[in-house]
Amino acid sequence: MSVHDFSVQTTNGEDVSLATYQGQVMLIVNTATKCGLAPQFKGLEKLHQEYKDQGLAVVGFPCNQFMNQEPVNNDEMAATCERNFGVTFPLFAKIKVNGSDAHPLYKYLKEEQKGILSKEIKWNFTKFLVDQNGKVVDRFGPNVEPAKIEDDIKKLLIK
Repeated sequence: MSVHDFSVQTTNGEDVSLATYQGQVMLIVNTATKCGLAPQFKGLEKLHQEYKDQGLAVVGFPCNQFMNQEPVNNDEMAATCERNFGVTFPLFAKIKVNGSDAHPLYKYLKEEQKGILSKEIKWNFTKFLVDQNGKVVDRFGPNVEPAKIEDDIKKLLIK
């Protein structure tokens, strides 16, 4: 099993297989536009712009499970990300990342790379680094700035 075995929905409700990212390094992030960490959108976009042609796919999964910090609908969320943070990397439909009704992708990510003390997602902007074969290779906490992951991304891109 790998990340490529899962399907997700676009902001307009279309199903997309993550197998379309086969051969690419992925940085999967749960996001929220009203979170105090939302300025990380700019760092994520910078990574996207810098490495997308070398095989990096930054993908965002908005989540409203942490203090109601993504309360708007999918269209409004996507527009806010583009307008306020210049986001051009793919943002998918809002999902749940914790609990019994967490999206299957996030259940899998958390099993593959458990966090410190617990496998649960502690806050918005938790990041998972996935290799070209869909294997989850690392997990980074919400306070880890995207720029601090750049060297890890570059190592995977070279493989």
